[in-house]
Amino acid sequence: MNVNLQPAELSFVVTLATIGSLSGAARELGITTSAVSKRLALLEGRIGVPLVNRTTRRMSLTAEGEVLYEHAQRILQELADLEQMLTKSKGTPKGQLRVNATLGFGRLHIAPAISQYVLRYPEVDVQLQLSVDPPPLADDQFDVCIRFGAPADTRVIARRLAANRRLLCAAPKYLARHGEPKTPADLARHNCIAIRQGDEAYGVWRLHAGKEGERDAVAVKVRGNLTTNDGEIAVNWALDGHGILMRAGWDIERYLESGRLVQVLPGYRTPDADIHAVYPHRHQLSARIRTFVDFLVERFAAMDQP
Repeated sequence: MNVNLQPAELSFVVTLATIGSLSGAARELGITTSAVSKRLALLEGRIGVPLVNRTTRRMSLTAEGEVLYEHAQRILQELADLEQMLTKSKGTPKGQLRVNATLGFGRLHIAPAISQYVLRYPEVDVQLQLSVDPPPLADDQFDVCIRFGAPADTRVIARRLAANRRLLCAAPKYLARHGEPKTPADLARHNCIAIRQGDEAYGVWRLHAGKEGERDAVAVKVRGNLTTNDGEIAVNWALDGHGILMRAGWDIERYLESGRLVQVLPGYRTPDADIHAVYPHRHQLSARIRTFVDFLVERFAAMDQP
């Protein structure tokens, strides 16, 4: 069966799924509940599959309804983007913006940035999701993902937001008890706090002794009795004096300045992990994504000023 879905029908499905009830959708659309039920029945009849599971107390989408809802959201947003590109309103971002970031960095930097962004562009509805591990780039769950390190995937655009480097650090009380490592090989004799995140090699730290760009990485297999997938927890363990930690500079800078943590092996470079905003090529002309990424670039540039 060849089903020609119209934007109004897609919008109806999105409203129904978002509200979660026939009566709520009726109030949102300004029609009666029976009219919503009839409209849904007609749509299901045209498509040939049920979209909604109906019970006396609640409504839920069927598997087919979930698929239609996800695609309808994307199609409607792409239509809105197309309209903005073709009209004078393209400079005024509108619509939904789905953002993903890591837990610690998202709380500390991205959430405040979003707060300021929506003050400037109130017609954008932002959904921020924080996660321990970044979602696969092939997924269509998010419009913009904040990543550490530039992805190799050519299907996406990566805008550099800020420089970032992982540092080795430890609390002064830990170093007082166990001594300070002088070479990367010394790390094997220390208690090292490990973080399991993404696809990174677990328990292997890579250090560089030469100048920028030299291929002189030293891989050190480290061990320790504390492991977590949450960077904030790992920092707190380091502050408590449990061991040596490798962590992004933005996350420990304030503790280095206060002296609660001390940089370890400062003569060795750890891998760069510059911060990027990543989004699909098809979104590069979207006003909401363009203005959001530009806003982040400006914000981080201002933070780098003395």
